[in-house]
Order: sequence, then C-alpha cells, then structure tokens
Amino acid sequence: MAKKKKAPSGNTICQNKKVRHEYIIEDKFEAGLSLTGWEVKSLREGRAQLVDSYVVIHKGEAWLVGAHFTPLKTACTHVVADPTRDRKLLLHRREIDKIIGATQAKGYTCVALSIYWKQNHIKCEIALAKGKKQHDKRAADKDRDWARQKQRLMAAK
Repeated sequence: MAKKKKAPSGNTICQNKKVRHEYIIEDKFEAGLSLTGWEVKSLREGRAQLVDSYVVIHKGEAWLVGAHFTPLKTACTHVVADPTRDRKLLLHRREIDKIIGATQAKGYTCVALSIYWKQNHIKCEIALAKGKKQHDKRAADKDRDWARQKQRLMAAK
C-alpha cells in the first residue's frame, strides 16, 4: 500500500506581513485562485506581491483586487499581461455569505494574507479583519519586544 506524499513545508509563495500589523485577524478562509498560464509561471518563480491587496464581493463572487503578479520575460509573447488585474477567488457559497455578512453588517475588512501551493493547486489565504487603533499597535509592539527579551533571558541562563 503506497503512502500519500505530503506537500513540503515552506511552500508559501508570498505573504502580506503588513496585514498582521494593521489589523486584528478574526476568521480565516482558504480560497482557490482562477489564474491564466503566465500567472502560474510567474508564481512558480515567486514573483507575486500582496501589498495593498484586498477582497471584494461583486455579484455574489469574491475577487482579489490589488495583487501584483510580475510577468516573466520568457512567458507567452502573444498574450498581453496585466499584472494587477482582478482575480476570481474560488469559495463555497456559505463562505461568501459569511464574508458578505461580516463586511456589510459588522464592519470587517476582507484581506489577503498569503498565497501558497497546496499539492498542485495555488491557494490564497484570506481573512476577515478589523483595523487596529494606534494604541493597539503600540501594545502589540511592546508585547513582542517583551517576549523577545524574555527569550534572551531564558537562553542566557
């Protein structure tokens, strides 16, 4: 009996680190991405950025807006590549309904956290988030610094 191979760890293509500083993450979802051929080639090379990207619900469909996939020079020459086009996110209806309810009624924002490989599929991790106030950001920085200092003290003993 053959065992199934697990995907290797470290298969993250890109992350949006700014989101964790700017927002309080409440709920996460895993969504598939509808991509063209040159975009997949670009992702294999690791040429993607999620800075300032977010998720919009339009006509009952989720779209990733603001993500930048840099086209490769060696990719197809007869296709006009638009690096910042809106990309469709593949989610279940109940997940889309949950996102719609949270963003419209409760004031949440839906942002992209990371893009990664899951077996041979490209997935996007999105999250419902609330914006942090300035004092929340300072408190988080203070806690992180204290945790780092505590680690140093424990390692010195």
